[in-house]
Amino acid sequence: MAGNENLAQAKAARDDEFYTQLPDIERELHHYRQHFKGKTVFCNCDDPFESNFFKYFVLNFNRLGLEKLICTCYAGSPIMGGQLSLFDVEPTAKPGTPYKAVVTTVYDKDGDGGVDMLDVAELFKSGENELSELSGDGDFRSAECLALMDSADIVCTNPPFSLFREYIMTLVGHGKKFVIIGPSTGIKYKETFPLVRDGRLGYGFAKGDAYFSIPKENARDYAAGVYDEKTGLVHFRKCTWFTNLDIKKRHEEMILFRHYDPEVYPPYTNFDGIDVANVADIPCDYAGNMGVPITFLEQHNPDQFEVVGLGEGNLAKEIGITRDRTGRTKLEIEKNGKRSNVWARIVIRNKNPEEPRS
Repeated sequence: MAGNENLAQAKAARDDEFYTQLPDIERELHHYRQHFKGKTVFCNCDDPFESNFFKYFVLNFNRLGLEKLICTCYAGSPIMGGQLSLFDVEPTAKPGTPYKAVVTTVYDKDGDGGVDMLDVAELFKSGENELSELSGDGDFRSAECLALMDSADIVCTNPPFSLFREYIMTLVGHGKKFVIIGPSTGIKYKETFPLVRDGRLGYGFAKGDAYFSIPKENARDYAAGVYDEKTGLVHFRKCTWFTNLDIKKRHEEMILFRHYDPEVYPPYTNFDGIDVANVADIPCDYAGNMGVPITFLEQHNPDQFEVVGLGEGNLAKEIGITRDRTGRTKLEIEKNGKRSNVWARIVIRNKNPEEPRS
């Protein structure tokens, strides 16, 4: 059993080696610029030699007005200390040793008129910024990394998806602000749903599609069409950004133009509410429970809507959804005398509905 457990852990570690593209980071984080001024940012799942999160923050250090940037990685990363692509710095230990990078100043060190990664490298070499080995294994749950987290204001990274539940609850438990990437399925986790209910999704990836680079030796794990040999990227569907920072989209009111019609919006057979098949079709004058596609959360304004709960599973039981015809706790409707389930739904309520038409 111990051998199988070790194999499973090794596979999970390999499967979690995904590196976010710089353009994706830039597209998302430009919405948060006002939150970073005077703050310490911690990237606690990022090889400082390879991470585009580190590259983004260090090259925008002055523009964002950061106080400090901290970046750590875990022991056993297949590229850690091996491909020193961001710095011309010789590792002081064998590959696989976890490092910590701490940046407090960024300027034109070589005097060529601009700031680039060569300047960053020189600032490490001169000791003006710190590049050192960690005493532990670099796991985000280690006492060493938790202490670094406690010293930071905002955590920003792409954490291991296999540990996403534990990771985000660690952030919440330590009272951290965060901007992180996670699987869209994280919306349904009982640990994270209370956060999502309050409007805690970022701007996200286009259509939920994300493309991550991986170590080449991991490419064999992916079927054709998932891994692109030309780009070296793996295609992941249903990824999103999670954040508890206040952002503009959270206060943008959704324009509603449909009116409630019982012929258009069927009631559920096992819950007091109606089904709305498309987010764009949410009626403006319905005050009760409405089941809407989960994509609604990408536009959720907590001032306009209340998220009542999830439309399936254990969380559905909490809001009174009963078992369907098959014995599952999942929303169902009746059409033409036949009962059928609907796609995954979030149950919402309009906080300020218009008066119904007479």
